[in-house]
Amino acid sequence: MNLVNFSLIFAGVMLNAAAQILMKAGTNAIGHFEFSAANVVPIGWKLMTEWHIITALFCYGISVVVWILALSRVPVSIAFPMLSMAYVVNAVAAKYLLGEDFSVTKLVGMGVIILGVIIISRA
Repeated sequence: MNLVNFSLIFAGVMLNAAAQILMKAGTNAIGHFEFSAANVVPIGWKLMTEWHIITALFCYGISVVVWILALSRVPVSIAFPMLSMAYVVNAVAAKYLLGEDFSVTKLVGMGVIILGVIIISRA
């Protein structure tokens, strides 16, 4: 895989990971909520006006464009498994940005994901 193709996939992974972290930060800012007929509008408004959520949706939009570019150049059987790197990026970002914990199980799982991506990318 050449550098341009890898860069497109990497950018897509990073944008997707950023969107997930921003979504979580946005829901943390809003707090726990339940959807019901009575609060669809107030909660919907909070979600639509929370800057983390808006930025996350923007990241998702850009990631779709980047992903389409990547798929026009790389077989989906190689590109799609590389999206799993977003799990690793998200876990690390969540630890440092949101204070979430790591466990041995998470670390082993991330190692398996990284190994799988290396194996697939060399195919």
